[in-house]
Amino acid sequence: MTPQLATAIDTNTDPVSLTADLVRCQSVTPTEGGALQLLESLLSTHGFDCTRVDRNGISNLCAVWGGGNNGRTFGYNGHTDVVPIGNPEDWTCDPFGAEIRNGVLYGRGATDMKSSVAAFATAAIDFVEASPPDGRLILAITGAEETASPDGTPAILDWMAAQGLKADHFLVGEPTSLKTIGDAIKIGRRGAVTVYLTVTGVQGHSGYPEKAVNPLPALVELLHVFEADTLDEGTDNFAPSTIVITTVDTGNPAHNIIPAECKATVNIRFNDTWTSREILDWVAARANHIAEDFGVTISSTHRLSGECFFTPPGGFSTLIQNAVRQETGMTPALTTLGGISDARHLVNHCPVVEAGLTGESLHKVDEHVAVDEIHTLKAIYIRILHDYFNRPSL
Repeated sequence: MTPQLATAIDTNTDPVSLTADLVRCQSVTPTEGGALQLLESLLSTHGFDCTRVDRNGISNLCAVWGGGNNGRTFGYNGHTDVVPIGNPEDWTCDPFGAEIRNGVLYGRGATDMKSSVAAFATAAIDFVEASPPDGRLILAITGAEETASPDGTPAILDWMAAQGLKADHFLVGEPTSLKTIGDAIKIGRRGAVTVYLTVTGVQGHSGYPEKAVNPLPALVELLHVFEADTLDEGTDNFAPSTIVITTVDTGNPAHNIIPAECKATVNIRFNDTWTSREILDWVAARANHIAEDFGVTISSTHRLSGECFFTPPGGFSTLIQNAVRQETGMTPALTTLGGISDARHLVNHCPVVEAGLTGESLHKVDEHVAVDEIHTLKAIYIRILHDYFNRPSL
């Protein structure tokens, strides 16, 4: 942070303490665990108008600073829910203890993404109190990002629409850096769809295979086709699409029975070459061909996690790149790597960029974040806010 900006913004609110307090909240998705209550209490104390936007048992928080229609509206989106810890005996520390060892804070959610929420909340507090901007800040925090619930961030957006609230730009605080903080930000994500396949034949005795129709060879061949085929070679903005086999199941307890049915699940990550409908048609065409060849029936259902989306580089992404460079000395690459995020819900609302910590330990045992990274991320967020509200245009 430059001396001029450091003087203008009094950074008294500690993001590390807030991160630790959030990690101690056992908010395993979709349990709220007290994390949103903690944020609501803190932000309300500092002049933010906080509203719980809970829907169908899912907890969400929308905190707004500023009013009227003057100036820009900056939105931040994050989540306080975390994935399960797995086997607690595999951890070298209390998963919800927020222990700090050798400058590293440990605990579930330390990386994904309670540090980012803490960094932005404290940055926003310090920023509006030191130099109140001509505009509005919105913090849209969900308690159910990890479940991909339609009652998480989409519920907040529905509430905002009902209130006449609209952000001009949204920053999502997911871990985006690859090896060191500031080396990458995201301006898009591949789409994701999971396909659940069922192959049905005719059950029979394994000693008389001619009297049965074994569905397993058909399933094996179909999965081989999926593995051998190439969806695409990638595009200017995205890596190649991928199809991954995640389960194969027969549920057959007997050694001498040809099963009537077997199942498999595949997860497909697709780039901007495809829509989910086109991907499903691609799967169906191959399944139909195999079914005809093997004399079986192949049916499927699917779960769409999100379509591929992309925010073209522009003024907002450049502003964030410049802020990161000022604080870290490096210009982050614009990437579309990784899985899905709640940015997919926001992209139709306004331009979206994702910028956050390194993600080396997210969802792992002994998830952790360097304390220095939390401070750096807060500094980046303060500079983003400063530059956003102090430039005539983007």
